[in-house]
Amino acid sequence: MTEPRFSSPSEELVYRAEGLNRVYRSGSRQVRALADASLTLRRGQRLGIVGESGSGKSTLIRILAGLDRPTSGQVWFEDREISRLRERDLGFLRASVQMVFQDPRSSLNPRMRVSQIITEPLRSSLVRRQLPAGVDHRARLAEVMADVDLPLEAAERFPHEFSGGQRQRIAIARALAPKPDVLIADEPVSALDVSVRAQVMNLLNDLVAGHGLTLIVVSHDLMVVRHLCDTLLVMQHGRIVEHGSAEQVYANPQTDYTKALLAAIPRIRAW
Repeated sequence: MTEPRFSSPSEELVYRAEGLNRVYRSGSRQVRALADASLTLRRGQRLGIVGESGSGKSTLIRILAGLDRPTSGQVWFEDREISRLRERDLGFLRASVQMVFQDPRSSLNPRMRVSQIITEPLRSSLVRRQLPAGVDHRARLAEVMADVDLPLEAAERFPHEFSGGQRQRIAIARALAPKPDVLIADEPVSALDVSVRAQVMNLLNDLVAGHGLTLIVVSHDLMVVRHLCDTLLVMQHGRIVEHGSAEQVYANPQTDYTKALLAAIPRIRAW
């Protein structure tokens, strides 16, 4: 893997979240998935969210992406409060924030050709209203296929004709199509073979730097986050238990939970 070079983020806030709580009902029980979570994210920043399964990290990013609403608390995207907006009023968020999911086998429609998959966000009525009139879908397809190092002629094939790493490149191309400002990657390499994980992480690094994106990465793997992110947020039982620069957290973790996560990172032993 190439060593990442992180540019300094601006002072402009992209996200501000205050006192987020999310409670789900399971029969007669209440399950608290998120508890009093607050954060800020500046333009150009690369935030890694880590924690074990059930720690609340997926709930947090779903709320940030406008795919779920907090039970209480507020989220601002740029200067707009989004946590109470109706879906039809979230077009600006759908165009500005795109997601890459864990498993491209399930996130890509097997019945659609790659060209249709990648340009699908451009055809969304919510997103279309935010884009310049007369966007050339074919030209944009060619641009993002080149961005992810796939030949344009491959766009007429179906997802099952590609390897896992190539399918994830297609998913990344789809996320880039509407020219978002923020990319949220949910376990972006955990479903891939070890041999291609480094390639996809290097690609993400290059794309984030080249397009000036703000990045949020969710992972249980601290090595992935260390390679992609400059800021680290650690979650446990729905709470943020540690938040700081990645360098600071790795060098001087403040909680026993973070220390345990760091201790679990595989290391090559010298014999």
